[in-house]
Amino acid sequence: MPAAQPITAAPSAVGMSAAALARVDGHLKRRYLDSGRFPGTQLLVYRRGHIVHNAVQGLADVERQAPVKANTIFRIYSMTKPLTSVAFMMLVEDGRVALDEPVAKYIPEWSNLGVFLGGIAPTFLTRPPARPMLIVDLLRHTSGLTYGFQNRSNVDAAYREKKIGEFELAGTLDAMIADLAGIPLEFSPGEAWNYSVATDVLGYLIGKISGQPFEQFLHERILDPLGMTDTGFFVPPDKAHRLAACYAADGKGGFTLYDDPAKSSYLKPPGFVSGGGGLLSTSTDYLTFCRALLNRGELDGVRLIGPKTLALMTSNHLPGGRDLTEMSTSMFSEATNAGVGFGLGFAVTMDPAKTLLPGSRGEFYWGGAASTAFWIDPAEQLITIFMTQLLPSSAYPVRRELRTMVYAAISASNL
Repeated sequence: MPAAQPITAAPSAVGMSAAALARVDGHLKRRYLDSGRFPGTQLLVYRRGHIVHNAVQGLADVERQAPVKANTIFRIYSMTKPLTSVAFMMLVEDGRVALDEPVAKYIPEWSNLGVFLGGIAPTFLTRPPARPMLIVDLLRHTSGLTYGFQNRSNVDAAYREKKIGEFELAGTLDAMIADLAGIPLEFSPGEAWNYSVATDVLGYLIGKISGQPFEQFLHERILDPLGMTDTGFFVPPDKAHRLAACYAADGKGGFTLYDDPAKSSYLKPPGFVSGGGGLLSTSTDYLTFCRALLNRGELDGVRLIGPKTLALMTSNHLPGGRDLTEMSTSMFSEATNAGVGFGLGFAVTMDPAKTLLPGSRGEFYWGGAASTAFWIDPAEQLITIFMTQLLPSSAYPVRRELRTMVYAAISASNL
């Protein structure tokens, strides 16, 4: 049976302050909505088994003056990655694949991938990698792959030329895999951390290893069992009126329309099914997924993965126990790096003091390109989900502000 929806409780019943949570809403309204920086927002806070705050403000569609509602459907972009990573780890639990296997075992055309030394596409100078790319490198972003929109190197430029990993996804997963066979790696696997199309590759591998389309596997193993009926790679016609518009920051404190919900490509099934950034969802649906993770991989009798597997996923897997400041070469990151490691699909807080933010050791999180975000804090039994639709996520420090203000609303800590 699908998971039951949690009961709403007064913040005081679970050790939180209603007045402090109201201040978060006031901050969002003054700083981001009244100023014209964001079109609309939704903030959902869950603690100790109850929803204690679920506030919607502003507009989901400015052009049509449609307000954000509790069931508004948002593009969650890279908040797709944790779902894909959990799906892949299900195959690991099934004994179908292992983390230390070379990726080339499943993608033979990648057997001779070199590491970039110089040149431009299609003539690159490369060297052999120090070691093969492993499955674990895909999950923790140490594969040597990249994203074209980082605009940093000739390798990035080759991605852009092939339209690999762009927001407006083109082609198919199979075509991406074939194209990547002709582009060198940014670095030898395991030597650095770089945000990349690696999770899209995981989606491809899920399809290849499971023998069924990636999107079918995701529905059958995660979305349908949990009752996440508003989550998918496109919005069906009967729900199209709930799709928010997506906007892009204009660099002047305002925004312009990026994706009109009445004309969006998300209104039909995609040709490219992106495990790295293709899903749409609601705050309620995403909360269901997060609750299963907070509950050690199970919710209302539906077990996604075992607690030991989840513990493995939410441990820091960066070589040598380093954090992202020591390993990241990425110019595009959803993480604040100091004191933060990376697990198998999530950023993981290792040392809250180094982050200069309140929080707990062992909390795990990520965000999406349109400024959406979530975090799960097992120590405090806390989940926070923030939804909006503004590209890029680096436009404003809203995630840091939310982290500070939501934790300030805890009046009785579990620690």
